[in-house]
Amino acid sequence: MAFTIAIDGPAAAGKGTIGRAVAKHFGFAHLDTGLLYRATGRRMLEDTDPVEAARNLRASDLDAENLRSPEVAQAASRVAAIPEVREALVNFQRAFAARGGGAVLDGRDIGTVICPDAPVKLYVTASDEVRARRRHAELVAKGHDISLAEVAEDLRLRDARDSARATAPLKPAEDALTLDSSDMSIEQAIATAIAIVEKALPE
Repeated sequence: MAFTIAIDGPAAAGKGTIGRAVAKHFGFAHLDTGLLYRATGRRMLEDTDPVEAARNLRASDLDAENLRSPEVAQAASRVAAIPEVREALVNFQRAFAARGGGAVLDGRDIGTVICPDAPVKLYVTASDEVRARRRHAELVAKGHDISLAEVAEDLRLRDARDSARATAPLKPAEDALTLDSSDMSIEQAIATAIAIVEKALPE
């Protein structure tokens, strides 16, 4: 059965954690599409042309170290604004979504561009303050020396770039259900997402 769940939303809203948990619950494959752009951005920081990097991306590139660093996050946001980069990565994502056994993809344009016909579309969001606190805690736990103010500014810049780009800007699909996780524990957010998917599954 090919059943696709599209999860979009801004950085640090919880979409990746929710996507992984939902995939595990239903036995579906999971793709954090942001890793594609992070891997491409990392290659750009190593002086590789971003379009060339995207066209030659290998699965092993998604396992590279430091893909979660603030520098790579900013680079990912920059390369994601390049139409040729997005075009190069579309087929990879759509092929993943069409695989048998079900798939969960999370990113910023899954419901609007990559999988517009997905039977389940979620837009996961949270307040700016909550997202900044979450991302700051995550980075500090990984040993990064960065202030909460720096993280908040980093997210602000990424939000602005992701929402304003000409190609596939960050926005909810018209038929997406919004899941605001600001006042939820991660367990509550996951349970809410699972309940939404269960209602949409074929009998």
